Amino acid sequence: MNFKINSTEFYSRQNQEIKRFLNIEKKTLHICINQDNLFLDKEKLDVLALENQKDVIQSIFKLEKKYDLIIITDLFEVSSDIYELLKTTRDKLNNNGKILISTINPKWRSVLRFSEIINIKKQIRKSSNTKLKKIVSSARSSGLELNYFYTKQIFPFKLLGFGRVLNKALELIFFKFNLGIKSYILFSNITFLKTEMSKSVIVPAKNESKNLEILFESFPKLSSLNEIILICAESKDNTFEMGKDISKKKSDLKIKVIEQESKGKAGAVFEALEHTTGELIAILDSDISVEPETLPSFFEIIESGHGDFVNGTRLIYPIENKSMRFLNRLGNKFFKFAVSSVIRNPLSDSLCGTKVFRRSHINRIISWRKDLNNLDPFGDFDFLFSAAYYGEKISEYPVHYKARIYGKTQINRFRDGFKLIYYFFKSFSKFNSSIN
Repeated sequence: MNFKINSTEFYSRQNQEIKRFLNIEKKTLHICINQDNLFLDKEKLDVLALENQKDVIQSIFKLEKKYDLIIITDLFEVSSDIYELLKTTRDKLNNNGKILISTINPKWRSVLRFSEIINIKKQIRKSSNTKLKKIVSSARSSGLELNYFYTKQIFPFKLLGFGRVLNKALELIFFKFNLGIKSYILFSNITFLKTEMSKSVIVPAKNESKNLEILFESFPKLSSLNEIILICAESKDNTFEMGKDISKKKSDLKIKVIEQESKGKAGAVFEALEHTTGELIAILDSDISVEPETLPSFFEIIESGHGDFVNGTRLIYPIENKSMRFLNRLGNKFFKFAVSSVIRNPLSDSLCGTKVFRRSHINRIISWRKDLNNLDPFGDFDFLFSAAYYGEKISEYPVHYKARIYGKTQINRFRDGFKLIYYFFKSFSKFNSSIN
């Protein structure tokens, strides 16, 4: 049995983890000591491979390009000036760019040092005792904000092929304690320069003919509105026909009315995504439980650089009487705490249908949903979990949740509730076990 900590295995797992943050649509730079750059695909990113830890800051300073994502692997162990390293790196970021740091978890430094002494780990180089708090504190001072922090790789041995299985089990059991060897820290560049972006709004509708006219009468005037995608499922009333009629009357809203071919709320949303063209995409339910007048505030959060993904929350303000059934409230509170725990982001609501996100995130959402076998009946978890998993900066916007004027909810509390519970546990596993 091989009880040696294999450096190839070590960096292989690290780079597999890093790959989840890569986006082919964005400019990426990997900064590393030469020996660490083992597996990342050089065709998808630029590489600054340093021969040693000397003149790191000067080498970054000389870079002429700017990037959407800068990955730094194992430099913080050897850096003598964390603040200057972060500040110089931030200067090479585009607006709302991100820095991903991979570094040794301080909890493991003594263990790894002992492993080198007893010869079960190759000595690579001297390592300082840089703590997370010091990195975060220096990052804030340099104009960066902490997005996401987690650790991976509790069991670093191959153990005749059983090592990875055992590692996954330990990561799931102890996910709250950050016991992994490698720490992954994601920072966002703090920029508050407002940039106007083109917009698309998706409105799924089923048996909502009486609500549509009210909805579009109160629809706000949005600057740079590309289109509203009204996607109509097969209905018992004339939802589709009503949508067509409204689109003619409200030509200024640029309403595209399409018949849904897929099934369910999630099916409608993902089908409608194919018809959008805006840089920002909003999802708004057609039952007017959340007023469309709130949309400009959702968009503004992203346009001002305060978030990449905005989730509506219905649980801040008092909920209007009869707008949410008692069991639904209990379910929402359960999922609120459960989801917040897994994605390591304190949310106040995880199932609000109103949300806004960047177009650049679409492919990742679709990939995530495919990995989870299209289990989410509404798509809310797909959007939230994928945003957190791929390092998007999640913000919340409180909305006043109102009772329906016409019709009844399409949600089956028990059937859909059990689907969400099953989905949650699969997502939990994906989030908290290493990528192999």
